[in-house]
Amino acid sequence: MTNIPATGRTPRVTIRLVALQILVFSLLLTLGGRLWYLQIRNGDEYAHEAASNHVQQVVQPATRGAILDARGVPLADNETRLVVSASRTDLLKMDDDGKAVLDRLAGVLGMKPEEVREKVRLCDAKTPQPCWNGSPYQPIPVTDEATTQQALQIRERAEDFPGITAEPTAVRRYPAPAKSRTSQVLGYLSPVTDDEIAEAKNSRSPLLRSDQIGRSGLERSYDKYLRGKAGVTRYEVDNLGRVIGQDRSDKSVAGSSVVTSIDSRVQGVAEKELDGAMKEARKQMDRNTNRHYEADAGAVVVMEAKTGRVVAMASNPDYDPNAWVGGISGKDYSRMTSKKSNYPLLNRAIQGQAAPGSIFKVVSTAAAVNAGYDFNGGYNCGSSYSIGGQVFKNFESQSHGAIGLGRALEVSCDTVFYALAHQQWKKDGGLKPDKNSKDWFFKTAHQFGLGKETGIDLPNEVRGRVPDRHWKKAFWKANKDSWCKQAKAWPGKKDFQTLLAREGCLEGMKLHAYDAVNYSIGQGDTLVTPIQMASIYSAISNGGTLYNPSVGKAVVSPDGKHVDEIEPTAHGKLPVTKKTMSQMDDALAGVATRGTAAWRFGGWPQDEIPMHAKTGTAEVYGKQTTSWFATYTKDYSIVMTISQGGTGSGASGPAVRNIYNALYGIDAKGGIDKKRALLPEPQKKLPKIEKDGSIESQPVKPYKPEEPSDSDTMEQAAAVERRRG
Repeated sequence: MTNIPATGRTPRVTIRLVALQILVFSLLLTLGGRLWYLQIRNGDEYAHEAASNHVQQVVQPATRGAILDARGVPLADNETRLVVSASRTDLLKMDDDGKAVLDRLAGVLGMKPEEVREKVRLCDAKTPQPCWNGSPYQPIPVTDEATTQQALQIRERAEDFPGITAEPTAVRRYPAPAKSRTSQVLGYLSPVTDDEIAEAKNSRSPLLRSDQIGRSGLERSYDKYLRGKAGVTRYEVDNLGRVIGQDRSDKSVAGSSVVTSIDSRVQGVAEKELDGAMKEARKQMDRNTNRHYEADAGAVVVMEAKTGRVVAMASNPDYDPNAWVGGISGKDYSRMTSKKSNYPLLNRAIQGQAAPGSIFKVVSTAAAVNAGYDFNGGYNCGSSYSIGGQVFKNFESQSHGAIGLGRALEVSCDTVFYALAHQQWKKDGGLKPDKNSKDWFFKTAHQFGLGKETGIDLPNEVRGRVPDRHWKKAFWKANKDSWCKQAKAWPGKKDFQTLLAREGCLEGMKLHAYDAVNYSIGQGDTLVTPIQMASIYSAISNGGTLYNPSVGKAVVSPDGKHVDEIEPTAHGKLPVTKKTMSQMDDALAGVATRGTAAWRFGGWPQDEIPMHAKTGTAEVYGKQTTSWFATYTKDYSIVMTISQGGTGSGASGPAVRNIYNALYGIDAKGGIDKKRALLPEPQKKLPKIEKDGSIESQPVKPYKPEEPSDSDTMEQAAAVERRRG
């Protein structure tokens, strides 16, 4: 007999079969559930993703809009160039990461191999420029100056240059009409980054990997209008990459043009005069330091007095915006960002801040009147003013006796303002201020718009500083630890820095008498920008309205059918009565005719074009004096400053006078030639827009100043000698 059942299966085999059946059933159930999840519950989502995997996009960059001056002259536009680009995606597929291809490319382009490799490497914290800071998946421009012959070599020998393209492309151009670079105002472009693409994904203006965006100046402020919208064509491809159909196509939309209030002719004159004034200042000897003035930086602003629109804005040192087109070289980048070149990327008209010196006295004059002092009162203009053991001298220790505030502005008498500020400081409680202290001198400065941005339509404007009691306390809290640590060296160490640290540690939170008197003449911790002072002097000219300075004047659509004009916007009024405003206006006219600026406005047609001015020479610890010159007519205000340049009228005065000569057509003897005048009154109308959307550009003829005669030169030299004597 046998123990095998009739079925031929032992119990052990039966158990194994049942377990196997359960396992198979479980696997089938799991697979079925997964199929249900993928095909039914999430079927649409995965179908969409699968379809996406078979769609390739071809991007057609939009033509960037132009930036035009007030007469339609292009300040920034586009031109077609042969651009050679490299695809990192293709190069990295090669065994040597594309090194051999890039070396061959360098030979064709006449570049050094390391220069080409630097162009296509990616930027990071450890990689200096030049490098690519855009998307690694976007073709990287190697040069935008390829010749036709070079492009043909690359295209005809495509097998030697995989991943390399040579195509005609529209690239940015900064033509510098009338030799006006306008560099810091215009700004520059650079490739978009992946982070910026992600950030703009759900915005009204999403970015593509091919986009270039504005990094500074108008290019940045008006980027969303200038950039336009890139075209995208989506192709359906099979798994071998062959096109099997077109899915969808979005046409590119060109960017809008921005018309500005800049006049390229006046801009060219402003840049030339600023540069010339700085070069001339470097020839002059500083009697305080017994060395030539360094004149290391400067700025000038020409503004429409009744609107706040900027006609010209120059900052020195400057740079050529074209250096950024097609990728900046390492040499250019180093020059633009180095201390040696004094950081030309900075727009010192809105980012340069310094003590204003005596051009601040218009604020102190208004403050004194608001505090109850009579404009025509008799105030002693002695050679010095003493507070305790400290003596504060008048400029060059001059004395003018008892004078009113108007005459104090004309001769720029420091001691009058010292006394007024000191008296008001004591009225407010001195070192123990009253809870309801008026602080008129500080309050008035805030009302004049100081200590905050003007609101100009350019990025990265700085605020300046009004060093009032609140600021003193905040500054002390931020620095007391370091001050007190340094002060521990006292009394063993009694150098100036240790004494200063000790004073800051113990009483840095208090507003002292010397703080108040220095502040009254625009010294001490006071900081302003040229654009702030241009706004203030424009407001005095127009009767008291503070406008937001503006450069953009209109945005014009590519077809010319939509024109969005940018109207002037006011943000406040000067805290000055009409009577006081008229008195200050007369005094500032006196500065130009019989005061500290008179020697620079000899022969000016004052009856036809009343000139108003204020000079300023600001002292800076450890540096040479800063030159300031603030002026206005009924049409314009012009403010110029030169760091380490000397006196206001001495260094900046002639340049400002020459800019006015160009605006109004004034000759060396004070005659008015309207045919030579560049802009005798502000440009009100926009340039003509044609039916096809193009904007008419007026001819540009660079301004050529009239050469002074020998007698004029001798008179000017005599005036300089009288001033120095």
